[in-house]
Amino acid sequence: MFNPFTFDKPGPIYTLLGSITPESLKPSYELTHWVPGKTPMSTTQEVVVGIITYLVVIFGGRELMRNRPAFKLQALFQIHNVILSAGSLLLLVLMLEEIIPLYMRHGAFWSICNTKAFTPRLVSFYIVNYYFKYLELIDTVFLVLKKKKLAFLHVFHHAATAVLCFNQLEGQTSVQWVVITLNLTVHVIMYYYYYATAGGAKIWWKKYLTTLQITQFVIDLFVVYFASYTHFAMSRFSFLPNMGDCAGSESAALFGVGLLSSYLFLFIAFYRATYKAGNVNKTKRAVQQAAADVRAKVRSGHH
Repeated sequence: MFNPFTFDKPGPIYTLLGSITPESLKPSYELTHWVPGKTPMSTTQEVVVGIITYLVVIFGGRELMRNRPAFKLQALFQIHNVILSAGSLLLLVLMLEEIIPLYMRHGAFWSICNTKAFTPRLVSFYIVNYYFKYLELIDTVFLVLKKKKLAFLHVFHHAATAVLCFNQLEGQTSVQWVVITLNLTVHVIMYYYYYATAGGAKIWWKKYLTTLQITQFVIDLFVVYFASYTHFAMSRFSFLPNMGDCAGSESAALFGVGLLSSYLFLFIAFYRATYKAGNVNKTKRAVQQAAADVRAKVRSGHH
């Protein structure tokens, strides 16, 4: 089928990478195009096995580590975070090279809803981003080996995001670039934060990183709710006002809306539990210290 974007020139970074990569190292067709059953991790069975393996490894590992000393793994942890931060930045730049010209040429609605916005190059970037989600599962392995607490939010978010990326590739949703680029932006900063703190740096803006994550989900939901609404309004409830159809399967739209909504609530709950409780505890300690000072002064006055 004729694709109007086959003659579009790729961006300068994409072109440069293509020119310096030896032919022997260039990825195969199945790694740059979503071919269910041939592209690695492109079937439901593979994803289910992958997530079950992840859960078995981390919870089994936690039990194995119960009576063993924690590993430090500072250098490995820092290397892992550098790879994810730098990789996220490179992928973000490559995606923006593709998205910005489409946006400038056709506008916002076309860019998130037209089937032609699901371009071959963007699909290859979506696949790379999808594979990043499996690399990010190693975050939890480090937590296990360092005997850190396994929070529900961490485990659920990591596992579910891999499933979400698979689901959106399968559903061919054009809007997914919004969610992915925002997520990559957050990850550039977040994995740098992990790298720096692992090396002993004192970072004062951790609270604002969580705020950025919450803001990301608010924007995500605004866009995906709109995309889902205009599709369902046009296709099923034509009496409702809408802007036209929005590309992607309905199951992918519903799954994305539901999962991103759960992320927002979970991250807000985490923020409140972490920072609001922290402020309360600081105030309580300050009051207790003040009371102790007063008692000390009273006692010294009596003597």
